[in-house]
Amino acid sequence: MNLMPNRLISLIFTIIYLAFAGTIQAAPLPIPKPPSTGAKALIIQDFNSGWVIAEKNSSEPFEPASITKLMTAYVIFNELKSGNITLDTMVTISEKAWRTPGSRMFVEVGTQVSVEDLLQGIIIQSGNDATVAMAEFIAGSEDTFAALMSRTAEELGLTGSHFVNSTGLPDPDHYMTAIDIARLASRVIAEYPEYYKWYSRKEFTYNKITQYNRNKLLWRNTGVDGVKTGHTESAGYCLVTSAKKDGMRLITVVLGTDSANTRTDSSQALLNYGFRFFETHKLYEPETQLASTRVWKGDAESVSLGLNKSLYVTIPRGQYNSLDASMNINNRIIAPISAGTTLGAVQVKLGDTVIAEQELVSLNAIDEGSFWQRISDEALLYFE
Repeated sequence: MNLMPNRLISLIFTIIYLAFAGTIQAAPLPIPKPPSTGAKALIIQDFNSGWVIAEKNSSEPFEPASITKLMTAYVIFNELKSGNITLDTMVTISEKAWRTPGSRMFVEVGTQVSVEDLLQGIIIQSGNDATVAMAEFIAGSEDTFAALMSRTAEELGLTGSHFVNSTGLPDPDHYMTAIDIARLASRVIAEYPEYYKWYSRKEFTYNKITQYNRNKLLWRNTGVDGVKTGHTESAGYCLVTSAKKDGMRLITVVLGTDSANTRTDSSQALLNYGFRFFETHKLYEPETQLASTRVWKGDAESVSLGLNKSLYVTIPRGQYNSLDASMNINNRIIAPISAGTTLGAVQVKLGDTVIAEQELVSLNAIDEGSFWQRISDEALLYFE
């Protein structure tokens, strides 16, 4: 029996396979569901893109317990930035602050303590006494400071937050949402890196008493550098965490878990999930020309277009080559144009889903053209 025809057929199929194997790509594996945590609410959000990777009841208000102190600290950071206080400013401890129940820094009534020490007592030790002392010093009373916290939340667009005290002690009118907590953590990290570093400190000693940061992930995970724990009997055990890995930063929030270990294990599981199955890319730098477009009646015929901030996207791992970016530019752009004027948008899609959109702005100003340029362009526009 002659086997040559079969061998020839096999060879032909081998050649065809080798020729096309490089163009065949396996379909991306489906992303598994996020891990179960038992939390009443949770969120995983990318710091740079703002993309929500996973969530549960993230827009529902819950008691934040001492996560409240993230807003307390943010207001204090704003006061430092404005120059109203300094880290060396001395604060007198009132009897109310000294008597505040819950976790303590162990400041003593009538003594003076620096803003820097009180801030670290708030951030690392979650001291309610230190928190009330700073609230009274900045606003005159804790009630007024709580109103300032709520106003700040409104200014930041944190519509699911309202505060009646500076500490997070239980009150039915005191609440935050998981998405608001994640967004606030992002603002602290982005705006105040010089103070955010304190959230990674594992211990702080004041009045010869050393206390340890309750965020146990600081010991367990080298990528974790914050942020804040919280616990009351009614709120359960809560934790907002931030971690970096391979240039990607994630923020997770868990609210209402049943134990300190559960909130730690749940946050670790959410971080592992986010880093394992997703990746973040910077697509465009700010102030870099992405396009140019015709300008009418100006002293120049075109204007450069770009972004006023970096554009990041967070996507399932392995799908970078499936991204599709497009630009929509306004029609009939008439001078004068100021630098930074919105003239269109960049839109990024993954499949049929829009995953990012950002304004296209003018990178340079275009002044009004001469009389003859305006007349000429007016005539040309007539026939457009």
